[in-house]
Amino acid sequence: MTHPASTEDAMRVRADLITSIVLVALGLAIVYASWTMDRLEVRRIHPATIPGLVPLILGCALTLCGSLLFFRSSRLDQRGSGATLARTLVSWSAIRVIAALGLALVYTLLLVGNLPFWLASSLFIFTFTTLFETVLADHPGSLVRTLIWAAIVALIGGLGVYFVFERIFLVRLP
Repeated sequence: MTHPASTEDAMRVRADLITSIVLVALGLAIVYASWTMDRLEVRRIHPATIPGLVPLILGCALTLCGSLLFFRSSRLDQRGSGATLARTLVSWSAIRVIAALGLALVYTLLLVGNLPFWLASSLFIFTFTTLFETVLADHPGSLVRTLIWAAIVALIGGLGVYFVFERIFLVRLP
């Protein structure tokens, strides 16, 4: 029989192992992109102030931290922990995270830039609130009440974000 704490620890170790591989790949991609970035030597820019220097340092640091996590996790990894991790990735919590990521992608890739910013933000807030208060909630409330509440929050939020950034901070929004 497996102890629940040891099963959870094994799952975390496997998740760390997968995360470390992603971090190393991301760090190496950042290092490559930084290294191949234009040096702007034609404009007589000093080599110490090249545009890709900070991303290069951050990419190296990410690769180093990912490598350390990989070595630690590979040393602690146990058999059967992948199945536990797979069950967790298809759980209700994971579906909520995927829904939030999907909404964020729709907001940033489709809505912003194609709609006025206040309208895009209001639509995102309305959809997010409605979805998470009804369909993805553990204890969903009344649909009419949720729609009214989501509309009020979305309108105040969308216009509030627009007002704060465009009028107070003088930031040009897309």
